[in-house]
Order: sequence, then C-alpha cells, then structure tokens
Amino acid sequence: MTGATTTPDRAEPSFRLPLPRPFFDRDTPFDPPAALREQAAKGPVAEVTNGEGTKVWLVSGHAEARAVLSDTRFSSDLRRLVSRMDGLTDEQRDDLMSEESSAGSFISMDPPDHTRYRKLLTGQFTVRRMRMLEPRIAEIVDERIDAMLAGGTSADLVAEFALPVPSLVICELLGVPYEQRAEFQECAAKLLALDVPISEVLTLRDRLQDFMRGLVLQKRRAPGDDLISGLITNSDLNDNELVNIANLLLIAGHETTANMLGLGTFALLEHPEELAALRANPELADRAVEELLRHLSIIHAGPSRVATEDIEVGGVLIPEGSTVMISVPAANRDPGHWADPAALDVARERGPHLAFGHGVHQCLGQQLARIEMTIGLTKLLARLPGLRLAVPAEDVPLRTDMAIYGVHALPVAWDAP
Repeated sequence: MTGATTTPDRAEPSFRLPLPRPFFDRDTPFDPPAALREQAAKGPVAEVTNGEGTKVWLVSGHAEARAVLSDTRFSSDLRRLVSRMDGLTDEQRDDLMSEESSAGSFISMDPPDHTRYRKLLTGQFTVRRMRMLEPRIAEIVDERIDAMLAGGTSADLVAEFALPVPSLVICELLGVPYEQRAEFQECAAKLLALDVPISEVLTLRDRLQDFMRGLVLQKRRAPGDDLISGLITNSDLNDNELVNIANLLLIAGHETTANMLGLGTFALLEHPEELAALRANPELADRAVEELLRHLSIIHAGPSRVATEDIEVGGVLIPEGSTVMISVPAANRDPGHWADPAALDVARERGPHLAFGHGVHQCLGQQLARIEMTIGLTKLLARLPGLRLAVPAEDVPLRTDMAIYGVHALPVAWDAP
C-alpha cells in the first residue's frame, strides 16, 4: 500500500463533507443543526449542493430513509461511492479501491459479497453472546468508576469513562492489547474529522493497517480466545480481509458508544426532570437508552448510497448514478413518525429509530452498544451522587468537526461519598 506521505496541503479537498458545513454546525448541543431542520421541513427528499458543488440527494424523512436503506438498488459499493467523490487524483482513487484497501470492508459492499462477510460475523454478535459479556462489562464499568472516585470528586467523563469503557470491551472481544490503544485511538480520531484531507486519510489508513497486520500475523502463529483468532481458525479469510474487518470493528466498537456515553450523560444532566425520572426508576434504563439513541443520533454524516437505476422515493425520482445521503438526525426527529420528536422522554415507548441503521447493513454490534450504555449510565447515576456538570453547558466542547457527533470532553463533579 502506497498511501500519501507528504504533509497535506490545506487547499486539498476534504474527504468527507457530503453536505455544506452548516448542516453539521449545531446551535444547541442536543438538536440537529438549524440548516438541517430547515431543509427537512421542506420535504423528506431533496437535492442539495455539497461543499464542492456536487449534487447530493438528502433523505430526511423516517419512512423514506427506511425505504432507501432496505432497497439494495441503492448501492453501498465502495467503487461506486469513490467514483462519485470530489477531489481525488487517479492514483488516490485506485488506492482506495485496491484489493488491500477494500478486502473485507463489508459495510462498503453489496450482496452477495456483503452477505458472505456478514454471515461470518453474525454469530459473534448474537444477543445471547452479548448477554454473556454483561458481567465483564459491569466489571469494567465499576473499575473505571472506582478510578474516578479514587481521583477525587471531579473528572473529564470522556477521558476517564466514556472512551475507556467501550475501548476496553472491544479490545478484549477482538484480542487487541489495550495498552496499544493510543495508536488506534489517535488514528481513528483523525480519520473521523470532517475536514481531513484525502492524502491524510490514506496515510492514517496505512498506519491502522500496519498496526492490525502485525496483530493478525501474531495470532496466526499463536491463536487466542478472541474474535480475530476465531476468524483465523474458522474461516479462509486472507490477511487483507482480516486486517480490514478487525480495524472496522475496532473503530466502530469504541467511537460510537464512547460518544453516546458522553453526549448521553450530558443530555441527562441538562434535562433534570428526565434525570430524576431515571434515578427514581432504574428499570427505565432500557427505554432511556433507546430514547437517547433516537434523540441524539450521533451519526450525522451518512450513511451514503448510490442509485443503480432511476428510483422513486417519497414521490421524488432519484436518477441513476446519484449519491444519496440519509440524515439519521432528521429521520429520528420526523414529526410524521414520532409524537413530540424534539422532546427527550426517557419513558417513551421503544420505536424503530434509525440510530443503528436499517436493512442488510444494520449495525452488527448494536446489542453490545445497548448493553454498554445501559450498564454504564445506570452505574454512573447510582455510584456518583449529585453528578453534575463542572463547567457551564456552553463551555462543553462539541464534536461538530467530526463525522461522529458527541463531546470532546465533559467535565463533571459529584458529591463526596
């Protein structure tokens, strides 16, 4: 893999700004951006010009989003998506679509290729298997809270809890040494920046692949009791496939849940009535988690698809070859689907939100994320009396610059035991 090794030119186009920047800039921490809300109010399917002047079909209605995500005529194929990207050189385009780069990246594949990889992994993420992990997840959560309590009565919840908990869990599940987390966390954080230049994406990807390739080779020599070793032992996957699958699971397994734990706690602290309801009725935890997933919708840049033929969605004809982007935050606030969608209601009846996607690409690790959030939030509220923000809410740094929304830090304090 060649990748880019030069210092990125700041004039170089970014890798992922599928919509104009105002569609990502928040005027309030917990609501979709004003530009997105205004666009969604005009209709559930609309053509929007992105930052580089290219047209993108934005789908903001709940029913319309489900229709796109369940229709395999809307392709996830990396080759189709890359062919529509702006600002790529021929060398960069070939690099992104190379066998080494794309093998095993099942979220960027269509059936039947996607189906093959999905079947290999589905058994690793069953509800039953995730439930078996609950005692260990609870132990990890307690260990992190113990460390926070030992440090006094204040901490950055992101650095001390929200990021370490899912990172420890996914590292143990995959068999990645947690002491090596700095390498993949740094690369993942940079890769997920909205304005990351294409050349830097390739460099960071190469670093992650080198990191994981060494681990895969080590496990081929001496398999352990972990998911990567299981794939090596029970499949004919080659090293490129194993490396890309493992990196995909590693990044997805800690970035999304970490940001939901951080932003979810922030949202509860800023909605004291809902926080009090959850404290008084811990049995609401499952509903509260689903409501936070719906209400906050941290995947605010995608998923994206390419229409393989002319397809009508919501009464609008989307031409063949068009790029289509689902707005999960808008779909999960669709007033045609949800009663009082802007309200955070921890007792809300569970409904089919799109925080984990829909269709054949629905998130593989959703049950793990639910368990981590349920245990994490329940124990935080039970063990940190008087949990509160340690800074004004307006001083909490928001991740409006990242493909996965959340908070960069969350300074909190609590009462001494």
